[in-house]
Amino acid sequence: MSAAHLDPTRKHDYVFLIDVKDGNPNGDPDAGGMPRIDPITSQGIITDVALKRKIRNTITLAHQGQPGFEMYVEEGVALNPQIQRAYHEGGTTEGDTATAQQWMIGNFYDVRLFGAVMSVGDQKKHAGKARGPMQLTFSRSIDPVTPLEAGITRVAPNKPEDLANGKVTEMGNKHYVPYGLYRGHGFYSGALGTKAGVTPDDLAAYWNAMTMMFDHDRAASRGEMAIRGLYVFTHDDAYGRAPAHKLFDLIRIKPLGHSEARSWDDYTDRINIDEDHIPDGITLTRLID
Repeated sequence: MSAAHLDPTRKHDYVFLIDVKDGNPNGDPDAGGMPRIDPITSQGIITDVALKRKIRNTITLAHQGQPGFEMYVEEGVALNPQIQRAYHEGGTTEGDTATAQQWMIGNFYDVRLFGAVMSVGDQKKHAGKARGPMQLTFSRSIDPVTPLEAGITRVAPNKPEDLANGKVTEMGNKHYVPYGLYRGHGFYSGALGTKAGVTPDDLAAYWNAMTMMFDHDRAASRGEMAIRGLYVFTHDDAYGRAPAHKLFDLIRIKPLGHSEARSWDDYTDRINIDEDHIPDGITLTRLID
């Protein structure tokens, strides 16, 4: 029997912890690329979209060429031709949206897990909308973060004429936070997963991608990022034995109350998991602890 957290017919709710040191975990294009923050609380924010991109990239890296693990949303690939593949490669006849949708769900991992809007482009050859069983929230830092900016110098100018005129450097900047510990939540519906045909291998790939997504997505701008905790509450049925928010309340991280944290060590003794009050019919799997 496979582990409970790999059962696609059950409901799963999970908590994950991400930290960043001397990096920008998620730049805000509306603020010149500065780290995203809540302007009221100064807590840092990482969007669900940013994390899904890393998950997609990691799964593609680990399962490249395997049937059913292609990505619908892929960098540098237009979406409409992806939909048309359901008709050209999948043998779907014009107007048969339901069959086209099933082909997309079976072929594209991210459609199967996250869902997708595929009712664009050719209105006689589209694939409708698929609801995804797996969803993520924004991640929010436990304490306020302090966005900083570092000026940097490059010794190679852009234009030859600049070099001829004596300009030997280019100035720039990097945005970063000294340290931040971020908490996010996720949800998987066993009912929707069964409908989409999610398999234990799909869930295994997902949890594996969560655990190593930062190890294969390094960038100078992001500094040091790591997933510090991944806790999966698994219900014994498809619909759940308790509301997700009550399960999330069992994992508490006591804030420092300031933005002076500079490492994971500042929080290791402030995390409390109340396993004694996990409701009947629910198990907790600590994938990263």
